[in-house]
Amino acid sequence: MIRLIALDLDGTLLNNEKRISAATRKVLIQAQEKGVKIVLCSGRPIAGIKTYLDFLGLNEHGNYAITYNGGLVQKTDSGEVLSEKILTRRDIQNLYALSRKLSVPMNFIDRNYVYCPLPPEGRPSLYGTVMNSLPFIGATIDRLPGDLKINKVVYCTDQDYLDSAIQKIPESYSKKYSLLKSRPILFEIMNKEVDKGKGLQALGAYLNIKPDEMMTCGDQENDLAMIRLAGLGVAMGNAIPEVKDIAQFVTKTNAEDGVAYAVKKFVLNQ
Repeated sequence: MIRLIALDLDGTLLNNEKRISAATRKVLIQAQEKGVKIVLCSGRPIAGIKTYLDFLGLNEHGNYAITYNGGLVQKTDSGEVLSEKILTRRDIQNLYALSRKLSVPMNFIDRNYVYCPLPPEGRPSLYGTVMNSLPFIGATIDRLPGDLKINKVVYCTDQDYLDSAIQKIPESYSKKYSLLKSRPILFEIMNKEVDKGKGLQALGAYLNIKPDEMMTCGDQENDLAMIRLAGLGVAMGNAIPEVKDIAQFVTKTNAEDGVAYAVKKFVLNQ
């Protein structure tokens, strides 16, 4: 029996206009009425998913969100933190030094701000094109406060240039951090203990919901961990091959209300 449905946003719950269709909303509300928890699970901060929480009625008591790719688990009504995995000032300094070696721009993000250290000459960060829910402020790497709690670092630049740079990252970084691409132009670096699967595990433990009572839907590399975790992992029709390969079911695309199709099939039995 499915008691919780965890949904990625871009390329999954959202259509190509970055909206939740009326048909999908109707199906998810029907699932909620059956007592199923609907949990948005995103790389964005909670401020970046507020519109969707409101639209689905998920901002009331008893609802939860998994943000920063699993690095932060919160109650949606109060913002109370149930689980958080962070990067330290030393991590930020090390990852900035790496960004300079790779000649890629870097931003780092906490719950309130996107920090913008000096980028390489002629290669400004493109992060402003994908993040609009938090204010951007300048940052000087050698003057960071000691109690800094950063949720993630991003390298955001042209796809081909970024893909080439990623190949040059020493293997030691993948042993120390969680590294993944969440969009063609966006590479994310987080605490080693961060992924959507671990965030979902933390929430499941809090709610006393087992992984085999969960259904997850996703399309990209940052969804792999939660697809593996769940008793029913669903890949979107538009998902990358790696997600489809490990999923128990491949639904329709995000433009075809694939989430609604899967929920009707496995939760509403329609």
